[in-house]
Amino acid sequence: MKRATNSIASPAILVLAIVFLFSLKAIATGNVTYDHRSLSIGGRRQLIISAAIHYPRSVPAMWPSLVQTAKEGGCNAIESYVFWNGHEPSPGKYYFGGRYDIVKFIKTVQQAGMHMILRIGPFVAAEWNFGGVPVWLHYVPGTVFRQDNEPWKHYMESFTTYMVNLLKKEKLFAPQGGPIILSQVENEYGYYERDYGEGGKRYAQWSASMAVSQNIGVPWMMCQQWDAPATVISTCNGFYCDEFTPNTADKPKIWTENWPGWFKTFGGRDPHRPAEDVAYSVARFFQKGGSVHNYYMYHGGTNFGRTSGGPFITTSYDYEAPIDEYGLPRLPKWGHLKNLHKAIMLSENMLIGGEHRNFSLGPSLEADVYTSSSGSCAAFLSNSDDKNDKTAVFQNMTYHLPAWSVSILPDCKNEVFNTAKVTAKSSKVEMLPEDLKSSSGLKWQVFSEKPGIWGEADFVKNELVDHINTTKDTTDYLWYTTSITISANEGFLKKQTLPVLFIESKGHTLHIFINKEYIGTATGNGTHVPFKLKKSVPLKAGENNIDLLSMTVGLSNAGSFYEWVPAGLTSVSIKGLNNGTLNLTHTKWTYKLGVQGEQLGLFKPGNSGAVKWTVTTKPPKKQPLTWYKVIIDPPSGSEPVGLDMISMGKGMAWLNGEEIGRYWPRIARKNAPNDECVKECDYRGKFMPDKCNTGCGEPSQRWYHVPRSWFKSSGNELVIFEEKGGYPTKIKLSRRKVTEV
Repeated sequence: MKRATNSIASPAILVLAIVFLFSLKAIATGNVTYDHRSLSIGGRRQLIISAAIHYPRSVPAMWPSLVQTAKEGGCNAIESYVFWNGHEPSPGKYYFGGRYDIVKFIKTVQQAGMHMILRIGPFVAAEWNFGGVPVWLHYVPGTVFRQDNEPWKHYMESFTTYMVNLLKKEKLFAPQGGPIILSQVENEYGYYERDYGEGGKRYAQWSASMAVSQNIGVPWMMCQQWDAPATVISTCNGFYCDEFTPNTADKPKIWTENWPGWFKTFGGRDPHRPAEDVAYSVARFFQKGGSVHNYYMYHGGTNFGRTSGGPFITTSYDYEAPIDEYGLPRLPKWGHLKNLHKAIMLSENMLIGGEHRNFSLGPSLEADVYTSSSGSCAAFLSNSDDKNDKTAVFQNMTYHLPAWSVSILPDCKNEVFNTAKVTAKSSKVEMLPEDLKSSSGLKWQVFSEKPGIWGEADFVKNELVDHINTTKDTTDYLWYTTSITISANEGFLKKQTLPVLFIESKGHTLHIFINKEYIGTATGNGTHVPFKLKKSVPLKAGENNIDLLSMTVGLSNAGSFYEWVPAGLTSVSIKGLNNGTLNLTHTKWTYKLGVQGEQLGLFKPGNSGAVKWTVTTKPPKKQPLTWYKVIIDPPSGSEPVGLDMISMGKGMAWLNGEEIGRYWPRIARKNAPNDECVKECDYRGKFMPDKCNTGCGEPSQRWYHVPRSWFKSSGNELVIFEEKGGYPTKIKLSRRKVTEV
């Protein structure tokens, strides 16, 4: 028996490699059809390897390089959701500027010679605020989201139709010569359909019918929809989809979301998915007859402004994707997957047109062989044992298969790739700090708000109100304020003991001020949003002001009836008084939406907001509710830029009026005593989000992406709103430097 080589240098393989490279230059358009094997685009069967890049999670200046980096990584399609709440901020008023210029984004994909998969939804989940649905829709009388509900269906169909007509007008669907080859209606509804009863089943069927009636000329998908009607393609989401089978035999096997990493929450740790396991999952999918594969995410990007959902999803949506948040290839993951894609595409014609046979090669070992009528063949050899390397014998040749790996043989002889053998370059990533600087001299403008009501109160009630129903997400902030009178005869005043404040909240976060002094913060987290507070408070004889600043950190983005998930205070009391417990839950509460500087637009360039700013070279530190404004020069070099906020507490940041987003260098904690972070991750075996966590005891997010295109050559206005108190002079701009090793 001969031992197989790992070389790709044989003449037959080199010819196939040239064919692969040539195929990347010419992407077909035309009518899109399908059968059980694959899509057919313009009359030609194709395998699709797609890269998810969400246009509003980056900026237009980044789009060409992101798309090109995906193409260089061996992808031939780009996928994105359509973000309804970004495009229709109020009923019938549409926005397609800046990061939401979806037509420009799709044309960027087209110019790169790539296909486009557009998931119109319009519900998206995606760790995006309110699942991408406009908050105003929740307050249209009688509306229940994602149900056989007339108001919901009216607005959903209206937006879908508007988007389809816009895209048709721009000739962006494949039959028009455009790049869009697939679309999606709804999103992972199969998880929740049962909770909506018969109305859920009717809604799923209506969604498919409504979508198909748009006559876009390309197929519609419904992911994780096990009862998808015959007119749409049921697809799979998950870490592994090799065992997935469409719900009818005439549909191709499509993987809409392969998660190459995972999202992160404020206070959460860093999840990692090894490149070897990602490659294993992809190879297994194509080994088992898959024909359309999409990485969710290939570039995660940034949740700029207040767009993150969750709650508690970080501003970074890096996702440990093959392209990092800053737009740079993540090595070795990007390179390893690039090599995988080359190997798969060498077998494209066999995979979509050859006869498929499966052979057992021993325990946990199998071969899937695709043979053409001319006698050519391609083979995938896999070892699903998650501990032991094995030797397989295939066609009188031996192959070493590491544990949990797949080898690809595009000619049934030469192994050109094994998912566990990483030969791609690695890299060293550094964040190189630079102090804030200005050619005109660094001067800070400072404005501090007073806790509690500013201007006129919005309303008064003898009860605690729901936060979200009050603000309707026009702001993160809602003030709950009241006052109590403490008698000079209270025993705690003489004993020098402090009474205890008890608070219960549905979430998300709360800053507590007693007599205008900040005394602490209480918060939920990404796994348990409600919280309770028990804290000693320094009350005095006479009148005492209690000012509670409640905050949301992104709205819920998924789940049955998720639009009804509450937030805000539900109970307030004080214990340790002469009469025992003072229950304040139903006392007189005065409310104010937002914070003053936000309402005055202090983050807008050149806007003084008619408030008195203090100009200084030594801004105050550890001062809550403070606005800082400073004119800065851009950092040196051309590398991507992150704003280092390790010295600050919690708040919001802007550059030249552009929303950098929420910052909160909250320390990542263990969820349980035995919930350890890892130093090294074993790629072998099934991956789950908590398998390979790092970052225990470190800030969940220290750096905040500031796109280079937002900087001017000089005179850049950086605005910070700090809620708790920090050290503004320690804020830095860091350049992200990647060095191959």
